[in-house]
Amino acid sequence: MADEEESSTNYLALGIALGPAFGVVFGLVFFDNVGLGIAIGMGLGVALGAGLESQQSKKEDDDGAASP
Repeated sequence: MADEEESSTNYLALGIALGPAFGVVFGLVFFDNVGLGIAIGMGLGVALGAGLESQQSKKEDDDGAASP
């Protein structure tokens, strides 16, 4: 129990889950094509999720290395 980790958010999984959901709405509103919206949403979700996760891990690495 002494090695409990802080709760962290998996942004990539969040992007994969929410990207297509927003993509459906985006596709219906702008293209009148659900399939295209899902594809665009998935791509944006993966890209944003990976970027946020990379930024989070970099921040964690910097915090750990800053202490002497």
